[in-house]
Amino acid sequence: MSMYLASYVASFAALLALCGVLHFFVSRRRPKETTGHNPNFVQFQRKYFVAYFLALTADWLQGPYLYKLYRHYGFQEPQIAVLYVCGFASSVILGTATSALADHCGRKKLCITFSIIYSISCITKLSYSYYILILGRILGGISTSLLFTAYEAWYLHEHVESHDFPKEWVALTFSKATFWNGVLAIGAGLASNVLVGVLRLGPVAPFMLAIPLLLASGAVVASSWSENNGAKKVKISKSCTEGLRHIVNSRRMLLIGAMQSLFESVMYIFIFIWTPVLDMPPTAPLGLIFSCFMACIMIGSNLYELLSKRGIPAYNIVNGSILLALLSTLTCILSYRHQHAVSYVAFLLLELACGLYFPSMGFLRGKVLPETHRAGIMNWFRVPLNLIACALLMLLHGNYSQAGTRHIFIICSLLLAAALFCGVRFARLVKNDENMKVATTELENGSDNMNGDIVTNQDTGSV
Repeated sequence: MSMYLASYVASFAALLALCGVLHFFVSRRRPKETTGHNPNFVQFQRKYFVAYFLALTADWLQGPYLYKLYRHYGFQEPQIAVLYVCGFASSVILGTATSALADHCGRKKLCITFSIIYSISCITKLSYSYYILILGRILGGISTSLLFTAYEAWYLHEHVESHDFPKEWVALTFSKATFWNGVLAIGAGLASNVLVGVLRLGPVAPFMLAIPLLLASGAVVASSWSENNGAKKVKISKSCTEGLRHIVNSRRMLLIGAMQSLFESVMYIFIFIWTPVLDMPPTAPLGLIFSCFMACIMIGSNLYELLSKRGIPAYNIVNGSILLALLSTLTCILSYRHQHAVSYVAFLLLELACGLYFPSMGFLRGKVLPETHRAGIMNWFRVPLNLIACALLMLLHGNYSQAGTRHIFIICSLLLAAALFCGVRFARLVKNDENMKVATTELENGSDNMNGDIVTNQDTGSV
């Protein structure tokens, strides 16, 4: 084993050990589950997890080597930037409609549709045609929107409406899903690294492995899930109009939206830029690096829970995560020339910041955004987020070089500085609001707000 690879293996082992230690301490402080080991609930939960985890694993497998695949086919960075823009754009355009589609067409049907569309997207990766690859990116964006809408919507309806399980048990399911999502992401990175780096099957191999997993997920859904539809049909235009009205009339929502758009647009740029920065030499173990990133996210999530239990408000944790990300991008500005190890450490800090950011921001959204209009408000938050990300990628399209990469990091630093400014304003606005602090009962019950968002491949690897 070369010293180059050994350093990555050592860092992964250290991160995994730290992740395990933190998870041990966090788990010891959690109360035992309140499900009473209800066999019907356990069986229902398992039925959901089997299909959902197969889909998640297939999604994570595609993260580490997407950029590498396009480079393997001979495309240059500007062309790859356009491919990424197509994926982001299709995801945000379809994101406004997936909830309504799930309610109207049926959640089970859309989960099966996801498996088929995402499998076709993977098959397009076998083509050297630029336009077929663009089609694959568009289908991938559609699939991402379905994955993180239809599955969860199906579970919530079945849990409450069909089986009449206690509502507080929903949080237990999502808490387990969040943990195993991280484990699956780490495992998928290692598996993809074995396929490409050890077995030398080429960067298309992880995409081919994803296909049987997707089809298996669809088969489980088709054979064991019942169909459900939304009881209330809401027009997309009305949902968006109401969402915009709430944002304009609330300073808190405006600041939350600004923080989310500015911070997460930087995450979208990171999805594109981490591979060309770290793929030096071209034989870098990208799957192993990806697993290190996922371990950092899990470390950040565990740190969030420990900090919350010590009474640190979520808005302070969000600001701390933004500051950590800002330090990371500033480091990248200084290390863009021949300092590979420094960039790697900076990216690890950026992923640690993500692990802190997503659950704490999820908590704040749960407190600030009204549940009845959350979908419409979130759709508006995604508009500037995707516009910023696409604009920066198109800037890369026009000027990709070492200096161009440095300019991107400078812009990302400015975006994070603006996000931190909004975060400080938000903290001052709500510092006397006891409702914005993490209540002990919420932490003990494992609330959705505590767990925040399930980090997705779109956040860290690919659409």
